[in-house]
Amino acid sequence: MDPLLLGALVALATILVLISGVSVAIGLLIVSAGFLIVFDGVRSLELMPEILFGKLNNFALLSIPMFIIMGASIASTRAGADLYEALERWLTRVPGGLVVSNLGACALFAAMSGSSPATCAAIGKMGIPEMRKRGYPDGVAAGSIAAGGTLGILIPPSVTMIVYGIATETSIGRLFLAGVFPGLLLVGLFMAWSLYSTWRSGQAGVLGAGSYTWREKFEILPRVVPFLLIILGVLYAMYGGIATPSETAAVGALLCLVIAMVIYRLWDPRALWVVLRDSTRESVMILFIIAAAGVFSYMLSSLFITQSIAEWIGTLEVNRWILMGAINIFLLIAGFFLPPVAVILMAAPILLPIIETAGFDPIWFAVVLTINMEIGLISPPVGLNLYVINGIAPDISLKTILTGSLPFVACMVIAIILLCLFPGLATWLPDAVMGTGF
Repeated sequence: MDPLLLGALVALATILVLISGVSVAIGLLIVSAGFLIVFDGVRSLELMPEILFGKLNNFALLSIPMFIIMGASIASTRAGADLYEALERWLTRVPGGLVVSNLGACALFAAMSGSSPATCAAIGKMGIPEMRKRGYPDGVAAGSIAAGGTLGILIPPSVTMIVYGIATETSIGRLFLAGVFPGLLLVGLFMAWSLYSTWRSGQAGVLGAGSYTWREKFEILPRVVPFLLIILGVLYAMYGGIATPSETAAVGALLCLVIAMVIYRLWDPRALWVVLRDSTRESVMILFIIAAAGVFSYMLSSLFITQSIAEWIGTLEVNRWILMGAINIFLLIAGFFLPPVAVILMAAPILLPIIETAGFDPIWFAVVLTINMEIGLISPPVGLNLYVINGIAPDISLKTILTGSLPFVACMVIAIILLCLFPGLATWLPDAVMGTGF
């Protein structure tokens, strides 16, 4: 059978299996095993266990559970609420300081936790009621937190970037650096829209400031500065050549647990058990998907699907930006239905040869892909962050949350366009810190 037609059948089968409700990892294994049996024979299954476990034989994978523990220990405390309160007190004199502090808190908490749902929950519990109390429109209050939460998969350290680095064999350190300026760009776009939307709604009066004494401003800092120092320390150790990403993640996880116990009195063994249990569960889920995706990639390569698609794309006489536009549409649609990790692991083996053939930088593409995944987090039908916000503020309808989030989707599209026009936004910092190259 023609490999391109076979690839279309694999895509159709994968979609049907995944929409049936089967978990992503199991679904990938079912599709892989089915096509290998039909086209390569039953004996081809003998390699599946070796590939499955061999995919996990990677030292860099240790950073995933460590960063997850780091984020879970922070999310289990009042760190998010304290971070929000600290920014509110220090930014209260800035016009629109409340919405600015909310988005700033989302960005910082996302950098500490690396989790979009955790960011939405931690900042939203404090930020949404406070913004509504001050008179901000419900759409701005809910939409800004939902969008701010998506920054967790872009601003380093990011588990999504780690997964992309492992799937494409690119430098995780470079990927982390590549997400810094685009992350700040998104924060700026989100803040600009929130302020404009509030002003346009005729409720500019809520942009006024409250007042805090200097004592109130300084008294909250000791509870949040240690976490921020850990983030800076992790990044310094990684880029200063002191330790690998896995080693710095392990130290960061330990320090976050210690600070959670010392500052927030997280002494209860049951609370610590919940942190470790939930971290283990999420880590195993991600690692299982990575292993299953390895088998899926082997199946695509064994049946010459990946090679044929890349060769076919290379023969197309189309502008490479038209090709990139088509890839973005594909990623958007995939992100509407699947979690970011699954999309990356399924799409990377096919897309990487295509983007390299078209002359695109894999590091730059990682940022574009991640922003597409962020859009999926605030878009139906899955839109995980929308449901998190609805759980925090059930009296705000899902329709209002979605409507409030759509302008932030437009901000993300603008960010993608800017990255296409100015790729240095993603590539300059990695090149400046680590030198040129992949």
